[in-house]
Amino acid sequence: MKNETMMQYFEWYLPEDAQHWKRCKEAAPELAEHGITFAWLPPAYKGATGIQDVGYGVYDTYDLGEFDQKGTIPTKYGTKEEYIAAIKAMQEQGIKVFGDIVLNHRMGADEQEKVIATKENWGNRFQDISGEEEVEVWTKFTFPGRKGKYSDFQWNWTHFDGTDWDEERKEKALLRFRGKEWDSGVDSENGNYDYLMGDDLDMGNPEVMKELEKWGKWYLDTTGIDGMRLDAVKHINFEFFNQWLGKMREYKGTDFFAVGEYWSPDNNKLMNYLNETGKCMQLFDVPLHFKFFDASHGGGNYDMRGLLLNTLMQTDSWHAVTFVDNHDTQPGQALQSFVMEWFKPLAYGIILLQEAGIPCVFYGDYYGIPHDNISPVPGLKTLLKLRKDYAYGPQHSYYDHPDVVGFTREGMPEKENSGLALLISDGPGGSKQMYVGKQFAGKTFRDAMEKCPEKITIGEDGCGTFRVEGGSISVWILEE
Repeated sequence: MKNETMMQYFEWYLPEDAQHWKRCKEAAPELAEHGITFAWLPPAYKGATGIQDVGYGVYDTYDLGEFDQKGTIPTKYGTKEEYIAAIKAMQEQGIKVFGDIVLNHRMGADEQEKVIATKENWGNRFQDISGEEEVEVWTKFTFPGRKGKYSDFQWNWTHFDGTDWDEERKEKALLRFRGKEWDSGVDSENGNYDYLMGDDLDMGNPEVMKELEKWGKWYLDTTGIDGMRLDAVKHINFEFFNQWLGKMREYKGTDFFAVGEYWSPDNNKLMNYLNETGKCMQLFDVPLHFKFFDASHGGGNYDMRGLLLNTLMQTDSWHAVTFVDNHDTQPGQALQSFVMEWFKPLAYGIILLQEAGIPCVFYGDYYGIPHDNISPVPGLKTLLKLRKDYAYGPQHSYYDHPDVVGFTREGMPEKENSGLALLISDGPGGSKQMYVGKQFAGKTFRDAMEKCPEKITIGEDGCGTFRVEGGSISVWILEE
């Protein structure tokens, strides 16, 4: 019996030194020791800005740091051989590795093409703001450095719905190509949120579908990954991943794990996506992230009774991957919504120690973010150990006070001494009577976070009166 725990093994500002795959390989034993069972690695293919590309400016998905393209052979993270060695090292430690799969767009084309296009309103993609006109666009991908190895497929404008740059006029504009429509079955923000960036793939084009299926199988064979983190799913036709993942799973012969990034604080949108896609993947619990963000900025006045309301963890815990922050929410990034430092241990206590969801630990919280002088989250490694050793058995929740909330886990016989009581407070602190189980009657509990020095004796009824300091977290476990 083990608790699955994911780690996002990168942050945005890693050094551009092509050494990250080596760091992954070296870290594998320590991560396994701390209970990490899933590792999500960054996009491994060559990006438009070469060694500087975090991986989301996808240029060539067949170049995993093998070909001299975009001014470099290795990617920001290293070479193809080092990537595969890192995956194997993780797997040898019992850690399943997830590839970051970015299929929405391409960037950094090799040649321009002249196309007839219509300008559209960024805020309402159903509204044309020009007639048809000839534009010059970067849409031809010939991959001269790879010379057809692995695939002779070359992308041209017919494989895309549109782009955002007219080279002839040196103008940034949302351009929809003649004869193309934005894919339906996408998020309704901006009228239609098919277009995100770069050259937007036309998922209705049979040549595109065939090539993506061929590439997916090649990637599985080449890397040996155990699962996928799927980027920007709300911008891709909702039917696509149900079909594509089905083909990948059929080919792999296993129901391998997939988690999608549907970026919306509206839990109804996440539930709708799960239903529309036949629940073919888990989703990151973005609504819960924003609850943590709001609570951390609430100045102690956030109503903690509502901390988990309208989150994916609450409505469909089986499909929820919970997280506190990630590479997009960290300072300086497009979706910046960084949870304040004081609240981070409280948020991690919630996602790591409760029953619901699969928690994902952010690299920047585990190691710190030197770029912004951000230190590692205090107590995070302790919480990971508590998850591994104590967070088992039935849960009893106590979200019944505006300041002080928590839950208990009764433990299970197979995990000796397991069971715990968690309390967090965004206000002045306080105490709460909670049930941990009659098997603990007469036994003593201590605060593993070492915030409260006293010991607590459990009553004959299996209850104890547990305490937490102000703006803090305490996790009470059996004193062995």
